Amino acid sequence: MSGQHIAFIGGGNMGRALIAGLIARGALPSHLAVADPFEATRSALHADFGLRTAADNTEIAAGADILVLAVKPQVMGEVLAPLGPLLAKRRPLVISIAAGVRVASLAGWCGAGGPIVRAMPNRPALCGAGVTGLYAPPDTPAEARQRAQAVLAAVGETVWVASEDDLDVVTAVSGSGPAYFFLLAEHLAQSGARLGLDPGTARRLAVATLHGAGRLAHESDGDLARLRAEVTSKGGTTEAALRAFAVAQFGDIVAAAVDAAVKRGRELAEVS
Repeated sequence: MSGQHIAFIGGGNMGRALIAGLIARGALPSHLAVADPFEATRSALHADFGLRTAADNTEIAAGADILVLAVKPQVMGEVLAPLGPLLAKRRPLVISIAAGVRVASLAGWCGAGGPIVRAMPNRPALCGAGVTGLYAPPDTPAEARQRAQAVLAAVGETVWVASEDDLDVVTAVSGSGPAYFFLLAEHLAQSGARLGLDPGTARRLAVATLHGAGRLAHESDGDLARLRAEVTSKGGTTEAALRAFAVAQFGDIVAAAVDAAVKRGRELAEVS
C-alpha cells in the first residue's frame, strides 16, 4: 500500500487501533487522516500520531485512496449521504467496519463509486491481537481485496467469507465473542471468591487463565476438542466441572447466545 492515502471517518477505539497498527507496520502519518466530530479525539490522535485531523468529513475524504468508515451503523447513512458526489467522482476503496450495514446500502449512499469491502474486526484489535472477517462482492477486483486485507491485517488475523450473510455470523462469533469469554472469566472469579479466595486473587487467576488458554489455542493446530481433552483427566476435577456444564446444557446456551447475536445483526441490516 505504499503511497496510498488512507482516510478514516471516525477516530474512536477501532479507528485508533487501525491507525496505530498501520503506523507500526510502516505507514507514514502524512498518508493518514481522520475526520471526527469530537475535538478531544482529534487532538489526541494528532498528538499521538502526528496525522492530519478535521471535523469535516468531506475535507478528509477528498484526498483518500482508501476510505475507512469507522462510525456506528445507526449514523452511517447520515455520514455518507453528503459524501456521495465526491466518492462517485474519486472512486476510493471504501472499507466499512460497521456491523449489519449491507453493501447495497453503502453503495446507495456512496453513489456509483469504487469498490466496497465490509470488515468485522473485534475488540482485541486494540492490542494487535484481533481477527477480522472480510466480505467483498464477487466482482470486486483482486487488488482492492488485497488492499483491504492489508489495512485490517494491521491489527491481527484476517479471514474472508463467501457471502455477506456470513458476516452476521462472524459478528456473533468473533465480533461479540470476547464478551462471552470475559463473562465466563468474570463468573470464574466470582465463584473463586465465593469459595474463599481473596477477590483480587480470584480475578487475577481468572484473567491469567483466560490469557493462557487463548495463547495455547492460538499457538496450537486449532483442535479445540483435543485441547479440552488434554486438560481433562479421567475422574478428575475438570471432568466433574465439565459434567456440570453438560447438565446445565452449556452448548445449548452458547448456541442460543450466538443465534441471538446473528438475529440482532440482521435486524440492524434491515434498519440500514
